[in-house]
Amino acid sequence: MGGDYGLHFSAGDEEIADLFWDIGLKRNVARVLTILIKDVDLTSREIERVVDLRQPEVSLAITDLMKRNWIHIVHQITENKGRPMKVYHLAITLDEILEELKESIVGSYERKFEEIERVRELLHSKS
Repeated sequence: MGGDYGLHFSAGDEEIADLFWDIGLKRNVARVLTILIKDVDLTSREIERVVDLRQPEVSLAITDLMKRNWIHIVHQITENKGRPMKVYHLAITLDEILEELKESIVGSYERKFEEIERVRELLHSKS
């Protein structure tokens, strides 16, 4: 259950996270997603350690990724009498995530082009 599999955040991971950030994800979301695309099951505590973030930052990133339906809870670990720890895993493939990101960018640009054309129409209708 869980286990960070000797993971570490490499220079290559940093580059991938930076690209996700450039695409439009929040920086911490990009870092957490980058580690989870390695097809591993991790607790938030393990994610904190691997991506070098504090617990609140990881919680916010996990919340964002769950709202997008990109990750889900695969099981919970209960240690002694403490709170159960949730174990997270990707809910969809990396290709599906990349496709969603691409569609959101294309949709955003299409809306901007439509707005530009609307401005043009409004300006021409006043002349």
